[in-house]
Amino acid sequence: MATTNPETHKDTIPFYPDHLSTEVKVMLGIVVLALLVGILGMLFPVGLQPPADPMDTPAHVKPEWYFLALYQLLKFIPKTIGALIPVLLVLVLALWPFFDRKQDTKKATRIRLIAVTAGLILLIALTIWGEVS
Repeated sequence: MATTNPETHKDTIPFYPDHLSTEVKVMLGIVVLALLVGILGMLFPVGLQPPADPMDTPAHVKPEWYFLALYQLLKFIPKTIGALIPVLLVLVLALWPFFDRKQDTKKATRIRLIAVTAGLILLIALTIWGEVS
């Protein structure tokens, strides 16, 4: 039969009642704070603008900068094709290493470099064009 030494447990706090009471106090504080914010929101509602109308888009709306090239692309080609082209390009880039098993040559490297440079120039040009239009 094991005996416990009272000297080793003198500076400890029991986990169960102490931890439970601390968690209950924190939970009650969060609930009171949430109720306070909810009541204040009901008493003093904040109306910023009229409700959004999905059938009426303002003319000045533009996407964020990272979607400007796609936004500009949709102005020139049909929407279905414009939505499929980026998905297909990402799919081709993801699957390319699995299908291209040939040894690299200087000609293939040069063609890839030209294609990537042309793609980046096109992407940057469409982004700038989308911003200024």
